[in-house]
Amino acid sequence: MSQKIVNGMGMVGRSAIARNPNETMRLIVTTFVGVVFGFLIGVSFPTLILTKLNLPSIVEDKNSGLSIQTFFNAWSSMKGSRNTSTEAQKLNSTSKIWVPSNPRGAERLPPAIVAAESDFYLRRLWGKPSEDVTIKQKYLVTFTVGYDQKANIDAAVKKFSENFTILLFHYDGRTTEWDEFEWSKRAIHVSARKQAKWWYAKRFLHPDIVALYDYIFIWDEDLGVEHFDGEEYIKLVRKHGLEISQPGLEPNRRLPWQMTKRRDDREVHKETEERPGWCSDPHLPPCAAFVEIMAPVFSRDAWRCVWHLIQNDLIHGWGLDLAFQKCVEQPAHEKIGVVDAQWIVHQTIPSLGNQGEAVNGKGPGQGVKDRCKKEWTLFQSRVANAEKAYYVSMGIDPPNSTAR
Repeated sequence: MSQKIVNGMGMVGRSAIARNPNETMRLIVTTFVGVVFGFLIGVSFPTLILTKLNLPSIVEDKNSGLSIQTFFNAWSSMKGSRNTSTEAQKLNSTSKIWVPSNPRGAERLPPAIVAAESDFYLRRLWGKPSEDVTIKQKYLVTFTVGYDQKANIDAAVKKFSENFTILLFHYDGRTTEWDEFEWSKRAIHVSARKQAKWWYAKRFLHPDIVALYDYIFIWDEDLGVEHFDGEEYIKLVRKHGLEISQPGLEPNRRLPWQMTKRRDDREVHKETEERPGWCSDPHLPPCAAFVEIMAPVFSRDAWRCVWHLIQNDLIHGWGLDLAFQKCVEQPAHEKIGVVDAQWIVHQTIPSLGNQGEAVNGKGPGQGVKDRCKKEWTLFQSRVANAEKAYYVSMGIDPPNSTAR
């Protein structure tokens, strides 16, 4: 009897011992799987809301063990959710427009809506926009004017056909009086008192504003145009491939440059002989590649460069004409010239000088003239220093500057 009891107890002991390792292994495996599963959830979905997980379907009764198939089903479900979240982020990112090739400042706009250029075409306040402009002028003519020179400007404007947009810059503030001329009602008028031509040009003739015009005339008000015709002038400019030009000037003792004097034996000339010592190279200003600032005409491409050359604070433009040659393809002396067959007279009326003020005993005109000379010196210095700085930055020995 005692033996049976002993044997029975022995069997019970062995059975308990045999089952304990299985329970231990089950506990270890369950714990390990739980840790791994929790780690994956933490890494993949740090913001996952636990209440959205169907946890009872993952954890089974402790005696039945963890279903591996259920685990993989849950993992696949969460992986799919992660992919969906990533795609949503990508969609949100690509929905923000950014087009680096757009004009600066317009990168956030879709290219099809960008209106990068403009013009001076007048438009109506009513009707269809597509019917506003009946004639799209191909050329732009600007004059810097005072009302005292109205007769001169009236005569000049009549030398340009309806293919030319007329723009007047008024330095005396008088604009409405010009309506006595029928053409003035179709012209563009910009008024700012006591300013010079290149001040207006820098502020109102940005290349993107005048981009639709093939040629831009930037003229003074004291020009006689009896022997000039705008359409014929354009024909000769195209024929001779001129990017920058001016009409020939009727010779007189007041003209400082040989290059701009009219020659009566040709249509166009592109070079000349100056006084000894004035030209370091026969193909450089002022012997070639040179026109004056009183009546220049620029192609669209040349003007885009010249506009950037104009200094914002130097309003008279003295010295600009000697640097125009930097704004055309080389050789510049083939692209810049004087149109002799269409010529004008420079009347040299000191109207702008009269807009100055007397300072330190100097009359208004003298003060303006002194400012012009100072600007010339400043401009030369800026060009020379800018070129030198560029070549030094490139590790190149600077050549001699071509700006006088």
